[in-house]
Amino acid sequence: MKILVTGGAGFIGANFVRSTIASRPDATVTVLDKLTYAGSSESLAGLDRTSLVQGDIADRDTIEPLVAEHDLVVHFAAESHNDNSLNDPSPFVQTNLVGTFQVLESVRRHGVRLHHISTDEVYGDLELDDPEKFHETTAYNPSSPYSSTKAGSDLLVRAWVRSFGIEATISNCSNNYGPYQHVEKFIPRQITNLIDGVRPRLYGAGANVRDWIHVDDHNSAVWTIIEKGRIGETYLIGANGEKSNKEVVEMILEGMGRDKDDYDHVADRPGHDLRYAIDSTRLREELGWTPRYTNFADGLAATIDWYRTNEGWWRPQKAAVEAKYAAQGQ
Repeated sequence: MKILVTGGAGFIGANFVRSTIASRPDATVTVLDKLTYAGSSESLAGLDRTSLVQGDIADRDTIEPLVAEHDLVVHFAAESHNDNSLNDPSPFVQTNLVGTFQVLESVRRHGVRLHHISTDEVYGDLELDDPEKFHETTAYNPSSPYSSTKAGSDLLVRAWVRSFGIEATISNCSNNYGPYQHVEKFIPRQITNLIDGVRPRLYGAGANVRDWIHVDDHNSAVWTIIEKGRIGETYLIGANGEKSNKEVVEMILEGMGRDKDDYDHVADRPGHDLRYAIDSTRLREELGWTPRYTNFADGLAATIDWYRTNEGWWRPQKAAVEAKYAAQGQ
């Protein structure tokens, strides 16, 4: 199988490529990545049967010939950081909407199978005491330039399935954590700050709840959907990992031998969604998927160990990230 992975040098995409090469000896992978600040060729270092093309999914002359040469496209490429979308929405419109349009047109012209990676943030947020969770029929209610452009990309995929008959599936996943995640993101930022002797910083009161899933579990679910999912359908991926941001910071502190109260509060982010929660019943019951990391504490401990032992990967990014946050008072 010849697989094209867009955004395969980013966090989730690189882990997908690594797990695919490790578990599928018949697969070859081409990664198409723009290699912006969030993508790193170092995340793919040492992999066999893998090639990297630097390019933009929004450029038809780049994406078209690559799609034509492959059996499957797994579309991870996206601008994904909420803080950045609030500062400058334009790259999110270009990559998440225009880029997805070009991917769709290419798979339509060449009859190639597509799996589209999306986020639970397209559904907006829930109240802390809401007994409901997001499911496949939850109405879209995005609240940021990031989540709204991802919602738009999902709707484009659905339209291309219905209007043009392309073979595609969609997955919406909860918050990922694990190795190779950029240090601007919540968990690696706290871990690397502590490695550097800096107190973690928490938005507002830290009451916001996220439904955490280890990146390896996300990617195993993606392969389950590719192999068993029904064309045109959407599946939600989650591991029942709801934790408040405050709980996560305290767990990181304790896991790194510090007092759980040893952190600072900073001004909350505008439009900060309150709670995400995924109901992955359909994925589990219809397709038979189960996560490996059923205990968030175990996955978090493994993630802390990875950042401790892979400083050479994240260190070059760290100073610029902290300078950006300092300029924002965060």
